[in-house]
Amino acid sequence: MSETTLLVKGLKKVIGRREIIKGIDFELKKGEVFGFLGPNGAGKTTTIRMLVGLIQPSSGEIKICGYDVKENFTEAMKHLGCIVENPELYPFLSGWENLLHFSRMLPKTDEKRIKEVVQLVGLQERIHDLVKTYSLGMRQRLGIAQALLGKPKVLILDEPTNGLDPSGIREMRSFIRFLAEKEGLSVFVSSHLLSEIQLLCDRVAIISKGTIIHTESVKSLLSRKERVKWRVSPVEPTIQLLNDLTGNAVLEGDYIVTPYDERLIGTWNRKLMEKGITIFEMNRFLPTLEDLFLELTGGETVD
Repeated sequence: MSETTLLVKGLKKVIGRREIIKGIDFELKKGEVFGFLGPNGAGKTTTIRMLVGLIQPSSGEIKICGYDVKENFTEAMKHLGCIVENPELYPFLSGWENLLHFSRMLPKTDEKRIKEVVQLVGLQERIHDLVKTYSLGMRQRLGIAQALLGKPKVLILDEPTNGLDPSGIREMRSFIRFLAEKEGLSVFVSSHLLSEIQLLCDRVAIISKGTIIHTESVKSLLSRKERVKWRVSPVEPTIQLLNDLTGNAVLEGDYIVTPYDERLIGTWNRKLMEKGITIFEMNRFLPTLEDLFLELTGGETVD
């Protein structure tokens, strides 16, 4: 079993009489990218602020590399790096001067470590230029470099691809995967870009109205929801037959959509042919994470 680097158990947050976070549980393993998704107002930002110590939980526990945030805050935070919303940088200082400034707040962080993180984020050519001349993607990389100065085991990124163009998003995705796979970091990513979460993350937690309603690996979540699209003639009697055979058949445009079951698909096909039904197309497909998200949250949309 992989090492648990972040453990969240029974986490709650009550503001006034309103329970914002209602006892959520999840954990991160070493070297994985964990996606955190939820509609607007679901509690993502509140959860992140509790994880990084900006606000205190009403109850529950957060442990970072075994250290309880409430009981041993300083030790826990030594293992955590984060960017909440946008990286806060000094635009009229160079990238190097920004990192030097932040390094002075961290014990045992010297210029050697600054050079290491600069190399890690690929800013060697521009590190001595003023930050105000950086593109958004470069500022995001510098922000991650800042978060990595203290050699954290857990990296929390709130909307890391926000505002980036398609090329920048692809580069950021590759960089985050590199940090997890090559550097062994646990990366917690909050995002509203479902397609990116699908490509980027190993596991995903979906939060709605302060409750985590589903946590699963992206691969198994999608494969469990595989579908088959049938284009047939005649349509109406086929819908009834496929509904009897599969338990769920719906008409979407010109296609009847049913669940996919590798053991039974041949039998279903044969029974349609025995009834004289003409099959023009039979396509197996995976739904997108967006489809599943809307299904699981009852149609709510992400921020």
